Amino acid sequence: MAPADGAVRQQLDPAAADAVRAYAAKTRENADQLAAVLEDIATNGLPSVEDCTPWEELREAHLTRLTAQRPAVA
Repeated sequence: MAPADGAVRQQLDPAAADAVRAYAAKTRENADQLAAVLEDIATNGLPSVEDCTPWEELREAHLTRLTAQRPAVA
């Protein structure tokens, strides 16, 4: 993407540039996974209810992961 009206862009330091690239790669990976799921649904239809995990279980598992990542607060 070119800067507007010939404006000069501020360069990132190498560590910041690497962090942005890593974030872009992870975002691209997540988008590819979502696209694959949507393509599968379009091709094969929705999975049966028996093959799905209730959202409440997914939420609790995610909250458990988040809690494990955070230091305890006194």
